[in-house]
Amino acid sequence: MAQLSDDCFAFGGPMMSVDEAVGLIATRVTSVVDVETVTLGRADGRILAHEILAPLPLPPFTNSAVDGYAVSSRDLPQKEEQAIPVTGRVQAGSSASGPLKPGQATRIFTGAPMPEGADTVFMQEDVRVEGDKVVLPAGLKPGANVRPAGEDIPSGVAALHAGQRLRPQDVALAAAFGLTRLEVVRRIRVAVFSTGNELASPGEARAAAQLFDSNRFMLMAMLSRLGCEVSDLGIIRDDRASLARALQEVAGSHDLILTTGGVSTGEEDHVKASVESVGRLVLWRMAIKPGRPVAMGIIGGTPFIGLPGNPVASFVTFVHVVRPTILALSGARPEPLLPMPVRAAFSYKKKISRREYVRVSLRKGADGVLEAEKFPREGAGLLSSLVDTDGLVELGEEVTLIEPGQTVGFLSYASLV
Repeated sequence: MAQLSDDCFAFGGPMMSVDEAVGLIATRVTSVVDVETVTLGRADGRILAHEILAPLPLPPFTNSAVDGYAVSSRDLPQKEEQAIPVTGRVQAGSSASGPLKPGQATRIFTGAPMPEGADTVFMQEDVRVEGDKVVLPAGLKPGANVRPAGEDIPSGVAALHAGQRLRPQDVALAAAFGLTRLEVVRRIRVAVFSTGNELASPGEARAAAQLFDSNRFMLMAMLSRLGCEVSDLGIIRDDRASLARALQEVAGSHDLILTTGGVSTGEEDHVKASVESVGRLVLWRMAIKPGRPVAMGIIGGTPFIGLPGNPVASFVTFVHVVRPTILALSGARPEPLLPMPVRAAFSYKKKISRREYVRVSLRKGADGVLEAEKFPREGAGLLSSLVDTDGLVELGEEVTLIEPGQTVGFLSYASLV
């Protein structure tokens, strides 16, 4: 497990900006060092542990980019079409029986290796076949329609980098090199539980004054998308001793403890006192809406994060606190969130010096430009506002007013985990 110092997240300011929070996490979290080997079929989404140098060039041999006829550039017609004999045939997966002689052409197919002596390919739709000859038009440039060996990736260059989260295309590249297994950082182990007497787990009996716990399942799903190994500790009631005992029990076997609910300063919010009894807590007030109260600290060297109980606030703060923590713990390269410019189809006022996230749906305007339409109701407790929208419009600290027609930054939900 990565062991962090008790003052790892110390911060002197009264209200932390989103950028300060992400920067603090990125610079002060120690990544795990354990590595495991996985097959290519299980590599998607994992963090690559070591740089991979290309063991061979891609493509590994010079080949035709089209179906057509391979010739030597010395035989290219200059001013008028010319007929030359076709003396061979090369399919993908086979090789020419011998070198191409001057003044001859070889029938060739896409991906087939170029015969020795050939360096140019005419596309089959650009030529005319007459008996055993092919009529070539004038004007083709030497080297046309040929993929040189190493054109994509030369041998020996860094092709995949340590710390990158592997995508399907990265797995494809490893396969193209002939690799069957990759060394990746082991999965980050996260213990998750909800707090509160007002919660019941789905499937259990629910009292009249209780809600079914939804946050815990949302957070576990988001953690799974980040490749984590999740331990579900269920719901822990509002009892300081029980909370403290649960925190202490899981700290030694997990890389992160994540809770939802109970991180405000009310007299029935017991998480703060429970964490302080077994570790050190830094209670953040982030300049973010929805969100703001986020608890972070260290319990026996294991980082602890307590998110707000309102589901939208929990979702947004997960993105800006938990996500960068998971990436830092796994040694992953930073993955900054890059909003896509869209046109606002709503009016909105906000306070200065606070970043806000507005739930929106995308639609096409009459001129074909993508527009962001605001969810009609406010409230950080509205799960429907996450379900019935496409993403978030990010409004920076300096923004105070948005009017219809302005360009705003849109973050799709798919880009956030």
